[in-house]
Amino acid sequence: MTAAQQRPYKLPESVLVVIHTPALEVLLIRRTGGDGHWQSVTGSKDRLDEAFEETARREVAEETGIDAQATGCVLTDWALENVYDIWPQWLHRYAPGVVRNRERVFGLCVPAGTPVVLSPREHDDFEWLPWQRAAERCFSASNAEACLLLPRFTTQQAK
Repeated sequence: MTAAQQRPYKLPESVLVVIHTPALEVLLIRRTGGDGHWQSVTGSKDRLDEAFEETARREVAEETGIDAQATGCVLTDWALENVYDIWPQWLHRYAPGVVRNRERVFGLCVPAGTPVVLSPREHDDFEWLPWQRAAERCFSASNAEACLLLPRFTTQQAK
C-alpha cells in the first residue's frame, strides 16, 4: 500500500476565512506549485464532528501562524455556504463518488500589523490589500465574492 492509499480521504466540508484588519485590508496568500493562485485561508474539516469554527481557527493557525483567539482578533461566522464541484484533478483526494464540497465562510478581524508566518509547503507569499483589490486578485470566484461582502459583514459586527 502506498502512502497516498494510507492517507484518509478529505472530507467535502471546508472553510473559507477572509482575514482582514479594521481598515478592511485583506490578507491574501499565494499557493505553492507555480500556479500563482492568490486566496484567503481555506481548508477541510479533519473529522466529521469538527465544528466549522474549530476548522477555521485551525486552518488560520496552520496556514498563517495567526491565533484567531488572540487579543484583538474576532472570528465571525458569516452564516454563508458555497457549494461547488470539486475540480477533477482533486477528486482522488475524496472518497469515491464525492464530487461536491460545502464551504462555510468566516471573517477574521485582526489588528493591523499582525505578523504572518506561512506554511511553506502550502504557500510562498502573502499580501495585505484593500478589500476591492483583494477581490480582483482572488483566483476563486467564491473567494472574490467573500472579499466584496466584507464591508457588509464588518458593518453588521459594529451594530
